[in-house]
Amino acid sequence: MKRIVSRILPSGETKNVQPFHVCMKGLEKAILCRDNEDYSVLIKYIAVCALRKNVIVIIYAAVSNHCHVAILAATFREASEFADELKKNYAQWIQIKYSEKHLLKGADVQAILLDNDWYVRNALAYIPRNALDNGCPVDQYKWSSYRAYFCGSDKTATGLPVNKFTRREQDRIMHTREPLKEVPWMVDADGNILPESFCDVDYLEQVFNHDPAFWLKTIGSLNPAEMTEKLVDAPRKMRTDSELYRDVADISQRWFSTDPAMLSKEKKYRLLPYLWRSRKTSANQLSRVLGLDRDEVKKALKQKDD
Repeated sequence: MKRIVSRILPSGETKNVQPFHVCMKGLEKAILCRDNEDYSVLIKYIAVCALRKNVIVIIYAAVSNHCHVAILAATFREASEFADELKKNYAQWIQIKYSEKHLLKGADVQAILLDNDWYVRNALAYIPRNALDNGCPVDQYKWSSYRAYFCGSDKTATGLPVNKFTRREQDRIMHTREPLKEVPWMVDADGNILPESFCDVDYLEQVFNHDPAFWLKTIGSLNPAEMTEKLVDAPRKMRTDSELYRDVADISQRWFSTDPAMLSKEKKYRLLPYLWRSRKTSANQLSRVLGLDRDEVKKALKQKDD
């Protein structure tokens, strides 16, 4: 499989992109989707925010209290900006529809780099499995893009072209005033966006060697508890120094085939933005775990966020 690929981005530029996992999770009192309209709007916002932030959607699944999206992005910054934009736009929808302000203020959204083949395959299999959280079989769930893959000649989207909508139709159906005259998106007769019209079907299919049996076997055999820990829970809880060091040791082996103690200063600084974005941590903790000067770490992280 090719984890890093060349793609034409929504901006028209051709760049090398890599996969990221984005999870937006509600709170105990913050249900993301309460009815079919909410699900439909959330998925449309996934497409719109990807267009706006110059990333490409691979696969998605929305359930009542959270949603998962795998995207291709050129940088961490663009992946994170997509995550933040999705949360902001959907929070505005909740406010408009239900007159509930700040409901998602404390809801968490994270972008995590899928930095090896195992991680990519299992993340792309884990996402559609979330249909089970809504009590529906994976292959029958309406609010994921599962049905877009491995369809052969039938995977070309057929429906109502979004780029032909009038401004009033776009406002009513797509709930955005983002310019959509150049997009290839389609919606069905119920106004739901068709996943095959905006998801990178080819990327997912090549990840599974163009073999639908491999795709289905991975979905059926993965450990959902393990993937929930890696993709959803771990990035949201503060870890002890020893726990974070174990994470760093694992990443160091994947990225550089060596132990953290053997890493050069340059390689440690290459790890910094990834750890900062994908773990709940602090500059002080990162300086301790990586053995770097605290002030230099703070300066490096500030530059990454500027």
